[in-house]
Amino acid sequence: MSETPSGLIVSPDNAIVWYDDALFVLDQRILPAEERYLQLGSAKETADAIRDMVVRGAPAIGVTAAYGVVLAARRAWSERGHAWRSGMDEPLRLLAESRPTAVNLFWALDCMRALIDGLGAGDPEAALLAEARRIHQRDAADNRRMGEFGASLISGPTEVITHCNAGALATGGYGTALGVIRSAWRQGRISRVFADETRPWLQGARLTSWELHHDGIPVSLQTDAAAAARMARGGIGWVIVGSDRIAANGDVANKIGTYALAVLARYHGVRFMVAAPTSTIDPDTASGADIPIEQRAGDEILSCAGQRVGTRGVEAWNPVFDVTPAKLVDALVTEKGVIEQPNRENIATMLAT
Repeated sequence: MSETPSGLIVSPDNAIVWYDDALFVLDQRILPAEERYLQLGSAKETADAIRDMVVRGAPAIGVTAAYGVVLAARRAWSERGHAWRSGMDEPLRLLAESRPTAVNLFWALDCMRALIDGLGAGDPEAALLAEARRIHQRDAADNRRMGEFGASLISGPTEVITHCNAGALATGGYGTALGVIRSAWRQGRISRVFADETRPWLQGARLTSWELHHDGIPVSLQTDAAAAARMARGGIGWVIVGSDRIAANGDVANKIGTYALAVLARYHGVRFMVAAPTSTIDPDTASGADIPIEQRAGDEILSCAGQRVGTRGVEAWNPVFDVTPAKLVDALVTEKGVIEQPNRENIATMLAT
């Protein structure tokens, strides 16, 4: 990886950029302290960036992986010419293994594989780049549609809670949960957002608050454990989150802590909304029990900002995601519309349209 030259304008909606015939991604590990793009030059560098959390968020992972396939094809054509396909298996494997839970990754790679299968023996880069751009542009457009659908459910003005970061940084642009919030704010339906800090990577503290502040949307940061007390005080109309994978029955895998928020919301009479594109729905996964949950190193919990905070010799359990049962979800918002009380039947009907 190398740092980008000057010329890119830093913006939440500009986190993944094909610029000057190269791929650049905004390094989300160091926001908001530093706003810096990294250039990715190969499929391996792309997979490493996904695994190392330079890029995160299910839709953004899929978009970035699609561009990673373009880089792989560029190298394969350069090294093997008309036999370029023989050089694609390994980079595709590396990309597929970068993160296990986000189904958008596999959806995007399937789109790129389907195109590869239909190409001739000539240089594949232009066709694959056009497909990666289509995936990128589709995601951004879908997010704007989701924003309007989700905003229409909110009677305001009200305050809302969100968890982790499901904004432009986590997508191809605009955002899923934050896309709903952005649209609702512009329509006067939301007065303030309470953003959970989201341990251990602090995506809420570092990324969501940065995005909302960038857009001029009032945001208050709170610890993850403060959500119950905040709901008990009243004034919270919705909890709005994204998702990394949704099972066929409507169970939702999202950042660890989402399940607890859904339970708290139900107890306090607060409605719970999940905003995600249909590419996040995995019809081949029957229920949340079948979703692979990524486990990361315990050091992410035992340390903070590079400083040890946990007692040495103590182990840590660090699942990245949890599963919220469908029965706790009041509304699933996609680019195709809204499903209230999602279940296997109404999800299958939406996917068939």
